[in-house]
Amino acid sequence: MSIEQFIDNEVKSNDVVLFMKGTPQFPQCGFSGQVVQILDHIGVGYKGLNVLESAELRDGIKVYSNWPTIPQLYVKGEFVGGCDIIREMFQAGELQQLFADKGIPVDVAA
Repeated sequence: MSIEQFIDNEVKSNDVVLFMKGTPQFPQCGFSGQVVQILDHIGVGYKGLNVLESAELRDGIKVYSNWPTIPQLYVKGEFVGGCDIIREMFQAGELQQLFADKGIPVDVAA
């Protein structure tokens, strides 16, 4: 399986996927950490993939999305954005609405 096929499979077979530096339990960059905090605060389930484990994955996801930075969040197969976009959407309530619109359960207390 090529790296493009691997990424495509992960994005399409998981409702929410975060390509990040480190893991959800141990983010290894501040931007990845911020997105993890936001997703955890909202209470949405997601799969975190550590791009530091593979240069092929780190480079491949940038090509796949045509987006130069990590982290990258995908919801229902669709690229949403990186840290700044996710933070702005969260602060405006748009991220929570996106999950609701896509039928992904969140912690309503958030």
